[in-house]
Amino acid sequence: MQVPLGVLSQETLQPIVLVAAIVGGDTILQAQLSSVTIYSTRKFKNPWDQKRYEKLVRNVRKVYPYARLAGLKLREYESVLKAAPSDHERRKIMKQAEKELTDKFGPELKKLNFSQGKILIKLIDRETGNSSYTLLQELRGKFTAFIWQQLARIFGYNLKINYDPLGEDYQIEEIVQRIEAGGF
Repeated sequence: MQVPLGVLSQETLQPIVLVAAIVGGDTILQAQLSSVTIYSTRKFKNPWDQKRYEKLVRNVRKVYPYARLAGLKLREYESVLKAAPSDHERRKIMKQAEKELTDKFGPELKKLNFSQGKILIKLIDRETGNSSYTLLQELRGKFTAFIWQQLARIFGYNLKINYDPLGEDYQIEEIVQRIEAGGF
C-alpha cells in the first residue's frame, strides 16, 4: 500500500510530499535518487605518467569551456542560418558571427599551446557531433575548409580528426565527465 507522506525541508520550510509504502507495519520511503559515479584513485606506473596525466587534466580544463561554447553557438547560429532568406545573407551572418567570436575569444585562443589546440579540436567534435573540418565545410564552404585543413596540417593539426571516447580519447572523456560532475 502506498501513501503520501508530508515532510518539511529544513532549509526552506516548504512542504515536500513523498511516497511511502507500508510493508508489514513499517513505513518505507520510496524516492528516486540521482545517479552517482564513483571514480577510483588513479595509480600510476611512474612519476612521469602522473605528470603527463596532470598536464592532460590542466589542458582539458582550460579548453573544455571553449568547446562547450562552440557547441552552444553552433546550435544558436544553425537556427539563425536556417531562417536566412539567401546565401548572401547567410554569409553575412557568418562573417558577423566570426568577427564577434574573434574579437571576444581570439586573444585567449591564440595563447593555447599545441596540446591544448589538439584537445580543443577533439572536444569540438565531441560537443557538436561533427569534426572541425565538417563544420568549416558547412559554414564557410568546401574551398575554405580545404585551405584551413592544409594550413592546420602544416602546423601539425588535423581538422578531420574524430573524437573517440572509447579508444584513444578515453582519458579525455573521463576528465570531461568528472568536470561535468563537479569533480575537477
